[in-house]
Amino acid sequence: MRPTPRKAFAASVFTVAVLAGVSLPATPAAATPHATPSAAACTPAQVVTNGGFESGTSPWSQSSTSVITNRTGQTAHGGTTFAWLDGVGSTHTDTLSQSVTIPSGCSSATLTFWLHIDTAETTSSTAYDKLTAKIGTTTLATYSNLNKNTGYAQKSFDVSAFAGQTVNVAFTGTEDSSLQTSFVVDDVALDTSGDTTPPADSTRTPAAPSYTVSLSSNTSGTVWTGHESATFTNASSTALSEVYLRLWDNYHGTCSSLPIAVSNVTGGTAGALSVDCTALKISLSTPLTQGQTATIGFDLGITVPSGADRFGYDGAFSFIGNALPVLAVKDAAGWHLDPYTNNGESFYSLAADFKVTLDHPSTLLVPATGASVDTPGSSGRTITTATATKVRDFAWAAGPFTKISGTSTAGTPINVYSVTGISSANAQSMLTTAKTAVDAHAARFGAYPYGELDAVIDNNFWFGGMEYPGFVLDLVSTTALTHEIGHQWWYGIVGDDEYNSPWLDEAFTDYATDLALSKTGTSCWNSVSWASTAEKITNSMAYWDTHSSRYSTVVYGYGKCALHDLRRVLGDTAMAKLLKDYATSHWYGVSTTAEFKAAAQAATTTDLTSFWTQHRIDG
Repeated sequence: MRPTPRKAFAASVFTVAVLAGVSLPATPAAATPHATPSAAACTPAQVVTNGGFESGTSPWSQSSTSVITNRTGQTAHGGTTFAWLDGVGSTHTDTLSQSVTIPSGCSSATLTFWLHIDTAETTSSTAYDKLTAKIGTTTLATYSNLNKNTGYAQKSFDVSAFAGQTVNVAFTGTEDSSLQTSFVVDDVALDTSGDTTPPADSTRTPAAPSYTVSLSSNTSGTVWTGHESATFTNASSTALSEVYLRLWDNYHGTCSSLPIAVSNVTGGTAGALSVDCTALKISLSTPLTQGQTATIGFDLGITVPSGADRFGYDGAFSFIGNALPVLAVKDAAGWHLDPYTNNGESFYSLAADFKVTLDHPSTLLVPATGASVDTPGSSGRTITTATATKVRDFAWAAGPFTKISGTSTAGTPINVYSVTGISSANAQSMLTTAKTAVDAHAARFGAYPYGELDAVIDNNFWFGGMEYPGFVLDLVSTTALTHEIGHQWWYGIVGDDEYNSPWLDEAFTDYATDLALSKTGTSCWNSVSWASTAEKITNSMAYWDTHSSRYSTVVYGYGKCALHDLRRVLGDTAMAKLLKDYATSHWYGVSTTAEFKAAAQAATTTDLTSFWTQHRIDG
């Protein structure tokens, strides 16, 4: 999150200086690493280039210059350009292909693309015109005039068997002698990763949560009611006899008037609410031994309060972050039942799968975490089904937004949703920023794994910006949006205990933002002023909530400057490798300060003990 009054676009506020009384080298000589971290067998990557066709035709091969196009008659899924195969109405063949290399060692490789088919054929039984999708010599699917649809549908294929190979991704469209069929392809991507599950960790439980949610809204999108279930496994060698649900948004109400109401619990017995009604203990029907799985279910009511907040409504627009109950984490320190903080975040959670069905008036657009598909509901209503894999939370918004879309050069679909009052020029600027930022971060830390990315823009947000997986809230600000998108990696993919170690997401994200905006941090340490000997970059939110005026200066500002200094100690190349390898090894896992310090030390022959002390990085 980017807290006010600083806000991300006020870059000058981050001009801070070196530790009082300590002279840190301005430009230390780069050291030669003697033991760089062991890289994972596969660095996550997106290997299709120009998958949205927005950067010309290269490196695609096409049968004619009219295949990749922006001509009238069809529209893009994102941006303005798409691949249009066939649509001639006579005997015709179009082809489109690109050679890609799928890294060896990757256990997961998924090819996705968006496909729209319209046709003049009237038959309901004969496939006259066909589109074939292939990888190498393997046919993945064949579509025809019988698969016509009114919009785009995303297609997804597991191509993990081709790891370590260079193969063609190819589309071939054929038409017979009459009646056109148009096959329109857009936003092609091939994502690879080393593992589809978080790193094994028996100290954190309940593990591998899976949430299924079905909610229906009132006419304004401010009240949602329905049901949620959570399936989970005990990863610990200690039997699990209870779990806790975090009802974070009860901070925004009172215990006598709960914005998040849970009732009719199954699979366990609900206890009393605690931690200002933001934690609900559920005693399990049967204790779980290590490796056993259980499911709890409950009815859920969500009432969105007034206010342009991460949970609140601004006029006709509702923002619904942290509203779905999620499982608290139990680790070596016990259950993490930290209080809500309005100064930063408390949202420590493990990577989970979500399937969320949102029934709402068709007049409302509903951007959400994950990949969304809209289907008609009852009269005047739409059902948005959003599916997300390995995310730490789920957020959505609802309102009569203005939506524009595009695709980054590397193939990530981007949607910008603007409230009333955001100019089309500003919305377009934010779309451009988002496309640039997601690719910049992905190149440094690993491919963006969440499919599309939704950015919801409202200049009334008092907090600046807020991150959720695949979904961000923000002001019109290049720096702020680049920062919130950076959080997709530092908090989203590489998780952390946000309450006890906020620097691990905020400082790392601000450092990533600097790199994406070509800032080197050379003026970081111009005028330092530590408030006391107790003030440290690694302090918890418990400390910062009692020293709130210092939070952004130290955690964001001094924190990112410390990482710039570490880069100068290691050298640019070694620092870049450290962060990419560290992200890969913690992909969907949890980072700790001790683990990062150990990884950094392994990347240099220089003893970093004094570095951590001088920069007040404990842990």
